Amino acid sequence: MQNQPPHHTSALVLFSGGQDSTTCLAQALSRYPRVETLGFDYGQRHSVELQARTVVLRELRERFPAWSERLGEDHMLDLAVLGKVSETSLTRDMAFRMEESGLPNTFVPGRNLLFLTLAAALAYRRGIQVIVTGVCETDFSGYPDCRDDTMKALQVALSLGMDHRFLIDTPLMWIDKAATWRLAEELGQASGVPGGGQALVDLIVEHTHTCYLGDRVHRQDWGYGCGSCPACGLRARGWERYRAVG
Repeated sequence: MQNQPPHHTSALVLFSGGQDSTTCLAQALSRYPRVETLGFDYGQRHSVELQARTVVLRELRERFPAWSERLGEDHMLDLAVLGKVSETSLTRDMAFRMEESGLPNTFVPGRNLLFLTLAAALAYRRGIQVIVTGVCETDFSGYPDCRDDTMKALQVALSLGMDHRFLIDTPLMWIDKAATWRLAEELGQASGVPGGGQALVDLIVEHTHTCYLGDRVHRQDWGYGCGSCPACGLRARGWERYRAVG
């Protein structure tokens, strides 16, 4: 894995407690001497992910000692206002469907824009150079705020607006969910922990949360979830492809 330039010594990971952000966190821990995490409570229906965050952080510390030394403070911001201004199936009790715009109603307008702006403000205060987010333009639902062009524009705007050179790192931008599973395995293998590849995959299966309905009752091969929402569908298909070649 390619190392970052020497001046990139710290990273702030947008960490939801899901598969993607956990993989991004593992990669950051393999690259940067100092890593902090940031989560958001925006009134999401699947608020169980906020509980998953603390469990995943604890498990990472316990199972990967070298990473534990690098893993610093965890931050949580209350963004209830986002839920109040969003009429979406992630912030309201409504069925998942496609809108006339061609986007699914799981799209929360402005979510990633707001997340990254606040992350940059926190990173500025904490003296952190890199902001890591798990957005992806390969296996995604067409969200415009997950696109590479959006991330590049935000990087420029935030760096100019705060007069601080930020790097927005998007490790998953051009890989699908199967490759995300493989990346987690590779990161675990490189961690120095015996059996670390399988250990990290098992941690993601057992403790991360992705299901939009917040289902922690039904245990699938790939983890807990309803098995029918869009997030579960992406995770399940990625798992099947990953296992088929593994």
